[in-house]
Amino acid sequence: MSQMKPLFVLLLFAAALHAQAPGRQKRTVTDAEVRRVHKSALLIDTHNDVTSATVAGLDIGQPNTNHMTDIPRMKKGGMGAQIFAVYVAASYVEGNRSANRTLQMIDTVRHDIIAQHPHDLVFAGTAAAIRRVHKQGKIAALLGIEGGHAIEDSPRLLRDYYDLGVRYMTLTHTNSNHWADSSGDGNKPNNGLSPLGKEIIAEMNRIGMIVDISHVSDKTFWDALEVSKAPIFASHSSCRAISPAPRNMTDEMIAALGKKHGVVQINFSCDFLNPEVYAADEAVREKMIPIRDELIKKYSGDPQGLQRAMREARRAAGQAEGGKRATLADVVKHINHVVQIAGVDAVGLGSDFDGIDCAPEGLDSVDKWPNLTRALLEEGYTAAEIRKIYGGNTLRLMQDVESGAGLKM
Repeated sequence: MSQMKPLFVLLLFAAALHAQAPGRQKRTVTDAEVRRVHKSALLIDTHNDVTSATVAGLDIGQPNTNHMTDIPRMKKGGMGAQIFAVYVAASYVEGNRSANRTLQMIDTVRHDIIAQHPHDLVFAGTAAAIRRVHKQGKIAALLGIEGGHAIEDSPRLLRDYYDLGVRYMTLTHTNSNHWADSSGDGNKPNNGLSPLGKEIIAEMNRIGMIVDISHVSDKTFWDALEVSKAPIFASHSSCRAISPAPRNMTDEMIAALGKKHGVVQINFSCDFLNPEVYAADEAVREKMIPIRDELIKKYSGDPQGLQRAMREARRAAGQAEGGKRATLADVVKHINHVVQIAGVDAVGLGSDFDGIDCAPEGLDSVDKWPNLTRALLEEGYTAAEIRKIYGGNTLRLMQDVESGAGLKM
Protein backbone atom coordinates (compact mmCIF):
# COMPACT_ATOMS: atom_id res chain seq x y z
CA MET A 1 0.00 0.00 0.00
CA SER A 2 1.29 3.47 -0.91
CA GLN A 3 1.98 5.90 1.91
CA MET A 4 -0.95 8.24 2.64
CA LYS A 5 -0.29 11.95 2.51
CA PRO A 6 -0.57 13.82 5.85
CA LEU A 7 -3.52 15.91 4.64
CA PHE A 8 -5.44 12.79 3.67
CA VAL A 9 -4.76 11.30 7.10
CA LEU A 10 -6.07 14.46 8.76
CA LEU A 11 -9.21 14.35 6.62
CA LEU A 12 -9.83 10.75 7.60
CA PHE A 13 -9.32 11.64 11.26
CA ALA A 14 -11.73 14.58 10.97
CA ALA A 15 -14.33 12.38 9.29
CA ALA A 16 -14.03 9.85 12.10
CA LEU A 17 -14.59 12.57 14.67
CA HIS A 18 -17.71 13.78 12.87
CA ALA A 19 -19.04 10.22 12.79
CA GLN A 20 -18.78 9.73 16.53
CA ALA A 21 -20.99 10.95 19.34
CA PRO A 22 -18.42 12.31 21.81
CA GLY A 23 -18.36 10.35 25.06
CA ARG A 24 -21.14 7.99 23.99
CA GLN A 25 -21.31 4.31 23.19
CA LYS A 26 -23.26 3.00 20.21
CA ARG A 27 -25.86 0.41 21.20
CA THR A 28 -28.83 -1.60 20.04
CA VAL A 29 -32.34 -0.39 20.92
CA THR A 30 -35.76 -1.99 20.78
CA ASP A 31 -38.86 -0.76 18.99
CA ALA A 32 -40.54 -0.33 22.36
CA GLU A 33 -37.76 1.96 23.59
CA VAL A 34 -37.96 4.06 20.43
CA ARG A 35 -41.73 4.45 20.87
CA ARG A 36 -41.40 5.31 24.56
CA VAL A 37 -38.69 7.93 24.11
CA HIS A 38 -40.30 9.44 21.05
CA LYS A 39 -43.64 9.79 22.83
CA SER A 40 -41.95 11.41 25.83
CA ALA A 41 -40.51 14.25 23.71
CA LEU A 42 -42.25 17.47 22.66
CA LEU A 43 -40.96 17.56 19.10
CA ILE A 44 -40.63 21.07 17.64
CA ASP A 45 -39.58 21.69 14.04
CA THR A 46 -38.63 25.35 13.63
CA HIS A 47 -38.96 25.69 9.85
CA ASN A 48 -41.41 24.22 7.32
CA ASP A 49 -42.19 25.76 3.93
CA VAL A 50 -45.38 23.95 2.98
CA THR A 51 -47.00 27.39 3.28
CA SER A 52 -45.85 28.21 -0.26
CA ALA A 53 -48.20 25.44 -1.38
CA THR A 54 -51.10 26.14 1.00
CA VAL A 55 -51.25 29.78 -0.12
CA ALA A 56 -51.77 28.40 -3.64
CA GLY A 57 -54.58 26.07 -2.53
CA LEU A 58 -53.04 22.90 -1.05
CA ASP A 59 -55.01 21.40 1.83
CA ILE A 60 -52.54 19.76 4.22
CA GLY A 61 -55.44 18.06 5.97
CA GLN A 62 -55.46 15.58 3.10
CA PRO A 63 -52.70 13.01 2.53
CA ASN A 64 -50.49 13.87 -0.43
CA THR A 65 -47.42 12.44 -2.09
CA ASN A 66 -46.16 15.58 -3.82
CA HIS A 67 -45.09 17.32 -0.63
CA MET A 68 -43.22 16.40 2.53
CA THR A 69 -45.93 17.67 4.88
CA ASP A 70 -49.54 16.88 5.67
CA ILE A 71 -51.44 16.61 8.93
CA PRO A 72 -51.93 12.81 8.87
CA ARG A 73 -48.16 12.35 8.56
CA MET A 74 -47.45 15.04 11.17
CA LYS A 75 -49.58 13.07 13.62
CA LYS A 76 -47.95 9.79 12.61
CA GLY A 77 -44.54 11.37 13.17
CA GLY A 78 -45.50 12.41 16.69
CA MET A 79 -44.99 16.14 16.18
CA GLY A 80 -45.64 18.49 19.08
CA ALA A 81 -45.18 21.86 17.37
CA GLN A 82 -44.44 23.24 13.93
CA ILE A 83 -43.20 26.72 13.10
CA PHE A 84 -44.53 27.46 9.62
CA ALA A 85 -42.47 29.72 7.37
CA VAL A 86 -43.97 33.03 6.33
CA TYR A 87 -41.70 32.99 3.30
CA VAL A 88 -41.53 36.15 1.22
CA ALA A 89 -39.53 35.69 -1.98
CA ALA A 90 -36.98 38.38 -2.85
CA SER A 91 -38.91 39.11 -6.05
CA TYR A 92 -41.61 40.84 -4.00
CA VAL A 93 -39.18 43.64 -3.13
CA GLU A 94 -39.67 44.97 -6.65
CA GLY A 95 -42.72 47.21 -6.62
CA ASN A 96 -42.87 47.27 -2.80
CA ARG A 97 -45.05 44.15 -2.62
CA SER A 98 -43.28 42.49 0.32
CA ALA A 99 -45.81 43.52 2.97
CA ASN A 100 -48.74 42.38 0.83
CA ARG A 101 -47.14 38.97 0.34
CA THR A 102 -46.29 38.73 4.03
CA LEU A 103 -49.93 39.27 4.97
CA GLN A 104 -51.00 36.61 2.47
CA MET A 105 -48.51 34.15 3.96
CA ILE A 106 -49.59 34.94 7.52
CA ASP A 107 -53.18 34.37 6.43
CA THR A 108 -52.41 30.98 4.89
CA VAL A 109 -51.04 29.81 8.25
CA ARG A 110 -53.81 31.34 10.34
CA HIS A 111 -56.69 30.48 7.97
CA ASP A 112 -55.74 27.64 5.58
CA ILE A 113 -53.71 25.63 8.09
CA ILE A 114 -54.89 26.40 11.64
CA ALA A 115 -58.51 27.57 11.29
CA GLN A 116 -59.32 24.90 8.71
CA HIS A 117 -58.05 22.13 10.99
CA PRO A 118 -58.94 23.11 14.58
CA HIS A 119 -59.15 19.51 15.79
CA ASP A 120 -55.49 18.96 14.96
CA LEU A 121 -53.70 22.33 15.10
CA VAL A 122 -53.85 25.22 17.57
CA PHE A 123 -51.98 28.54 17.40
CA ALA A 124 -49.47 28.89 20.24
CA GLY A 125 -47.68 32.18 20.76
CA THR A 126 -45.53 31.30 23.78
CA ALA A 127 -43.53 28.40 25.17
CA ALA A 128 -46.20 27.88 27.83
CA ALA A 129 -48.90 27.78 25.16
CA ILE A 130 -46.97 25.13 23.22
CA ARG A 131 -46.88 22.97 26.33
CA ARG A 132 -50.63 23.48 26.93
CA VAL A 133 -51.51 22.53 23.35
CA HIS A 134 -49.28 19.46 23.57
CA LYS A 135 -51.06 18.31 26.73
CA GLN A 136 -54.34 18.58 24.80
CA GLY A 137 -53.01 16.07 22.29
CA LYS A 138 -52.88 18.61 19.46
CA ILE A 139 -50.06 20.13 17.42
CA ALA A 140 -49.01 23.67 18.27
CA ALA A 141 -48.66 25.95 15.23
CA LEU A 142 -46.46 29.04 15.12
CA LEU A 143 -45.27 31.50 12.48
CA GLY A 144 -41.78 32.69 11.52
CA ILE A 145 -41.06 35.28 8.83
CA GLU A 146 -38.37 34.25 6.34
CA GLY A 147 -36.82 37.37 4.84
CA GLY A 148 -36.40 40.67 6.68
CA HIS A 149 -37.47 42.66 3.60
CA ALA A 150 -40.98 41.63 4.71
CA ILE A 151 -41.08 44.59 7.11
CA GLU A 152 -40.16 47.11 4.37
CA ASP A 153 -37.72 48.79 6.77
CA SER A 154 -40.54 49.60 9.20
CA PRO A 155 -40.55 48.69 12.92
CA ARG A 156 -44.28 49.46 12.80
CA LEU A 157 -44.84 46.53 10.43
CA LEU A 158 -42.63 44.38 12.66
CA ARG A 159 -44.95 45.05 15.60
CA ASP A 160 -48.03 44.41 13.45
CA TYR A 161 -46.64 41.06 12.36
CA TYR A 162 -45.98 40.11 15.97
CA ASP A 163 -49.60 40.93 16.82
CA LEU A 164 -50.67 38.62 13.96
CA GLY A 165 -48.69 35.75 15.47
CA VAL A 166 -45.16 35.95 14.07
CA ARG A 167 -42.65 34.77 16.66
CA TYR A 168 -39.36 34.91 14.78
CA MET A 169 -37.91 36.74 11.81
CA THR A 170 -35.03 35.59 9.61
CA LEU A 171 -33.09 38.82 9.12
CA THR A 172 -32.47 38.18 5.41
CA HIS A 173 -33.27 35.61 2.77
CA THR A 174 -30.99 35.04 -0.23
CA ASN A 175 -31.03 38.80 -0.83
CA SER A 176 -29.42 41.50 1.25
CA ASN A 177 -31.92 44.16 2.32
CA HIS A 178 -31.46 47.78 3.33
CA TRP A 179 -30.30 46.93 6.85
CA ALA A 180 -28.75 43.43 6.87
CA ASP A 181 -26.50 41.45 4.53
CA SER A 182 -27.25 37.95 3.24
CA SER A 183 -25.00 34.95 2.68
CA GLY A 184 -26.83 34.38 -0.59
CA ASP A 185 -25.55 37.19 -2.78
CA GLY A 186 -22.36 39.12 -3.44
CA ASN A 187 -23.94 42.43 -2.53
CA LYS A 188 -22.98 43.47 1.00
CA PRO A 189 -24.19 47.08 1.22
CA ASN A 190 -24.29 47.25 5.01
CA ASN A 191 -21.10 45.43 6.00
CA GLY A 192 -23.21 43.38 8.41
CA LEU A 193 -26.01 45.24 10.19
CA SER A 194 -26.68 48.89 9.47
CA PRO A 195 -27.72 51.24 12.31
CA LEU A 196 -31.33 50.54 11.30
CA GLY A 197 -30.66 46.83 11.51
CA LYS A 198 -29.42 47.22 15.07
CA GLU A 199 -32.56 49.21 15.92
CA ILE A 200 -34.73 46.46 14.44
CA ILE A 201 -33.03 43.80 16.55
CA ALA A 202 -33.52 45.96 19.64
CA GLU A 203 -37.22 46.21 18.81
CA MET A 204 -37.44 42.44 18.27
CA ASN A 205 -35.93 41.99 21.73
CA ARG A 206 -38.40 44.47 23.21
CA ILE A 207 -41.53 42.81 21.80
CA GLY A 208 -40.33 39.22 22.28
CA MET A 209 -39.62 38.13 18.70
CA ILE A 210 -36.74 35.67 18.16
CA VAL A 211 -33.83 36.89 16.02
CA ASP A 212 -33.10 34.26 13.35
CA ILE A 213 -29.70 34.32 11.67
CA SER A 214 -30.19 31.60 9.04
CA HIS A 215 -29.41 33.07 5.60
CA VAL A 216 -27.37 36.02 6.89
CA SER A 217 -23.76 36.83 6.03
CA ASP A 218 -21.05 35.95 8.53
CA LYS A 219 -20.61 39.62 9.49
CA THR A 220 -24.36 40.02 10.03
CA PHE A 221 -24.29 36.96 12.30
CA TRP A 222 -21.56 38.43 14.48
CA ASP A 223 -23.28 41.82 14.61
CA ALA A 224 -26.61 40.25 15.57
CA LEU A 225 -25.00 38.11 18.25
CA GLU A 226 -23.35 41.19 19.75
CA VAL A 227 -26.39 43.47 19.55
CA SER A 228 -29.17 41.15 20.69
CA LYS A 229 -29.87 41.16 24.41
CA ALA A 230 -31.85 37.92 24.06
CA PRO A 231 -30.59 34.55 22.77
CA ILE A 232 -30.79 34.14 18.99
CA PHE A 233 -31.10 31.04 16.85
CA ALA A 234 -30.52 29.64 13.38
CA SER A 235 -33.96 28.33 12.42
CA HIS A 236 -32.66 26.07 9.63
CA SER A 237 -28.87 25.80 9.28
CA SER A 238 -26.26 23.07 9.67
CA CYS A 239 -22.46 22.79 10.14
CA ARG A 240 -20.00 24.27 7.63
CA ALA A 241 -17.13 22.10 8.88
CA ILE A 242 -18.99 19.05 7.53
CA SER A 243 -20.54 20.55 4.39
CA PRO A 244 -19.19 23.90 3.15
CA ALA A 245 -22.51 25.50 2.19
CA PRO A 246 -22.31 29.24 2.99
CA ARG A 247 -25.68 28.94 4.74
CA ASN A 248 -24.12 26.58 7.27
CA MET A 249 -22.42 27.80 10.45
CA THR A 250 -18.72 27.73 11.20
CA ASP A 251 -17.41 26.12 14.38
CA GLU A 252 -16.62 29.58 15.76
CA MET A 253 -20.22 30.67 15.16
CA ILE A 254 -21.61 27.55 16.79
CA ALA A 255 -19.41 27.98 19.85
CA ALA A 256 -20.27 31.66 20.21
CA LEU A 257 -23.99 31.01 19.75
CA GLY A 258 -23.90 28.29 22.39
CA LYS A 259 -22.15 30.56 24.89
CA LYS A 260 -25.04 33.02 24.53
CA HIS A 261 -27.65 30.26 24.98
CA GLY A 262 -28.64 30.16 21.31
CA VAL A 263 -29.66 27.09 19.30
CA VAL A 264 -28.59 25.69 15.91
CA GLN A 265 -31.66 24.08 14.32
CA ILE A 266 -30.30 21.45 11.92
CA ASN A 267 -31.43 21.83 8.28
CA PHE A 268 -32.19 18.60 6.36
CA SER A 269 -31.30 19.79 2.84
CA CYS A 270 -29.05 17.12 1.31
CA ASP A 271 -26.39 19.60 0.19
CA PHE A 272 -26.24 21.20 3.65
CA LEU A 273 -25.74 17.77 5.20
CA ASN A 274 -23.36 16.01 2.81
CA PRO A 275 -20.27 17.56 1.17
CA GLU A 276 -20.42 15.26 -1.87
CA VAL A 277 -23.97 16.34 -2.59
CA TYR A 278 -22.95 19.96 -2.08
CA ALA A 279 -20.07 19.60 -4.56
CA ALA A 280 -22.33 18.02 -7.17
CA ASP A 281 -24.97 20.70 -6.69
CA GLU A 282 -22.32 23.44 -6.84
CA ALA A 283 -21.22 22.28 -10.29
CA VAL A 284 -24.80 22.62 -11.50
CA ARG A 285 -25.27 25.88 -9.60
CA GLU A 286 -22.63 27.63 -11.72
CA LYS A 287 -24.59 26.80 -14.85
CA MET A 288 -27.79 27.88 -13.17
CA ILE A 289 -26.81 31.45 -12.19
CA PRO A 290 -27.72 33.16 -15.50
CA ILE A 291 -30.75 30.87 -15.95
CA ARG A 292 -31.95 31.64 -12.40
CA ASP A 293 -31.69 35.40 -12.98
CA GLU A 294 -33.85 35.18 -16.09
CA LEU A 295 -36.43 32.95 -14.41
CA ILE A 296 -36.69 35.29 -11.42
CA LYS A 297 -37.63 38.09 -13.79
CA LYS A 298 -40.03 35.89 -15.76
CA TYR A 299 -41.83 34.54 -12.67
CA SER A 300 -41.80 37.72 -10.58
CA GLY A 301 -44.68 37.40 -8.12
CA ASP A 302 -45.17 33.67 -8.85
CA PRO A 303 -42.99 31.69 -6.41
CA GLN A 304 -44.73 28.41 -7.23
CA GLY A 305 -44.08 28.89 -10.94
CA LEU A 306 -40.49 29.87 -10.22
CA GLN A 307 -39.98 26.75 -8.10
CA ARG A 308 -41.29 24.50 -10.88
CA ALA A 309 -39.24 26.27 -13.55
CA MET A 310 -36.09 26.10 -11.43
CA ARG A 311 -36.58 22.39 -10.83
CA GLU A 312 -36.92 21.77 -14.58
CA ALA A 313 -33.93 23.97 -15.33
CA ARG A 314 -31.75 22.12 -12.81
CA ARG A 315 -32.62 18.81 -14.44
CA ALA A 316 -31.77 20.26 -17.85
CA ALA A 317 -28.47 21.60 -16.48
CA GLY A 318 -27.44 18.14 -15.35
CA GLN A 319 -28.76 17.69 -11.80
CA ALA A 320 -30.18 14.23 -12.30
CA GLU A 321 -32.94 13.00 -10.04
CA GLY A 322 -32.07 9.87 -8.14
CA GLY A 323 -28.49 11.02 -7.63
CA LYS A 324 -26.59 10.84 -4.36
CA ARG A 325 -28.62 11.86 -1.34
CA ALA A 326 -27.77 12.61 2.25
CA THR A 327 -28.71 10.00 4.84
CA LEU A 328 -30.06 9.82 8.34
CA ALA A 329 -26.48 9.24 9.48
CA ASP A 330 -25.54 12.63 8.03
CA VAL A 331 -28.16 14.32 10.21
CA VAL A 332 -26.71 12.58 13.26
CA LYS A 333 -23.20 13.76 12.29
CA HIS A 334 -24.34 17.38 12.32
CA ILE A 335 -26.07 16.95 15.67
CA ASN A 336 -22.92 15.32 17.04
CA HIS A 337 -20.82 18.17 15.73
CA VAL A 338 -22.87 20.88 17.44
CA VAL A 339 -22.91 18.87 20.67
CA GLN A 340 -19.15 18.42 20.53
CA ILE A 341 -18.56 22.15 20.06
CA ALA A 342 -21.31 23.81 22.10
CA GLY A 343 -23.04 21.09 24.12
CA VAL A 344 -26.38 19.35 23.84
CA ASP A 345 -28.23 22.51 24.92
CA ALA A 346 -27.26 24.23 21.64
CA VAL A 347 -28.90 21.98 19.04
CA GLY A 348 -32.44 21.55 17.71
CA LEU A 349 -34.32 20.69 14.52
CA GLY A 350 -35.26 22.96 11.61
CA SER A 351 -36.02 20.56 8.78
CA ASP A 352 -36.88 23.03 5.96
CA PHE A 353 -39.33 20.41 4.71
CA ASP A 354 -41.09 21.51 1.52
CA GLY A 355 -38.53 24.27 1.10
CA ILE A 356 -35.83 21.87 -0.11
CA ASP A 357 -35.57 19.67 -3.19
CA CYS A 358 -33.76 16.81 -1.47
CA ALA A 359 -34.14 15.46 2.07
CA PRO A 360 -32.12 12.60 3.60
CA GLU A 361 -33.02 8.98 3.09
CA GLY A 362 -35.03 7.83 6.06
CA LEU A 363 -35.94 11.38 7.09
CA ASP A 364 -37.63 12.86 4.04
CA SER A 365 -41.10 13.72 5.36
CA VAL A 366 -42.85 14.62 8.60
CA ASP A 367 -43.84 11.05 9.45
CA LYS A 368 -40.22 9.85 9.60
CA TRP A 369 -39.17 11.54 12.88
CA PRO A 370 -39.16 8.24 14.84
CA ASN A 371 -36.30 7.10 12.59
CA LEU A 372 -34.20 9.94 13.97
CA THR A 373 -35.14 8.95 17.52
CA ARG A 374 -33.89 5.45 16.84
CA ALA A 375 -30.67 6.73 15.28
CA LEU A 376 -29.93 9.03 18.23
CA LEU A 377 -30.62 6.27 20.76
CA GLU A 378 -28.34 3.91 18.82
CA GLU A 379 -25.71 6.68 18.84
CA GLY A 380 -25.81 6.68 22.63
CA TYR A 381 -27.93 9.75 23.35
CA THR A 382 -30.10 9.49 26.46
CA ALA A 383 -33.84 10.08 26.50
CA ALA A 384 -33.28 13.33 28.39
CA GLU A 385 -30.81 14.56 25.77
CA ILE A 386 -33.19 13.68 22.94
CA ARG A 387 -35.97 15.62 24.66
CA LYS A 388 -33.67 18.67 24.72
CA ILE A 389 -32.77 18.31 21.04
CA TYR A 390 -36.36 17.72 19.98
CA GLY A 391 -37.92 20.69 21.72
CA GLY A 392 -36.56 21.42 25.17
CA ASN A 393 -33.80 23.70 23.91
CA THR A 394 -36.20 25.65 21.70
CA LEU A 395 -38.70 26.08 24.52
CA ARG A 396 -35.94 27.32 26.82
CA LEU A 397 -34.80 29.84 24.22
CA MET A 398 -38.38 31.02 23.69
CA GLN A 399 -38.82 31.50 27.43
CA ASP A 400 -35.59 33.52 27.58
CA VAL A 401 -36.77 35.77 24.74
CA GLU A 402 -40.19 36.18 26.33
CA SER A 403 -38.68 36.91 29.73
CA GLY A 404 -36.35 39.54 28.25
CA ALA A 405 -39.37 41.26 26.72
CA GLY A 406 -41.21 41.18 30.05
CA LEU A 407 -44.06 39.10 28.62
CA LYS A 408 -46.45 37.43 31.03
CA MET A 409 -46.96 33.77 30.22
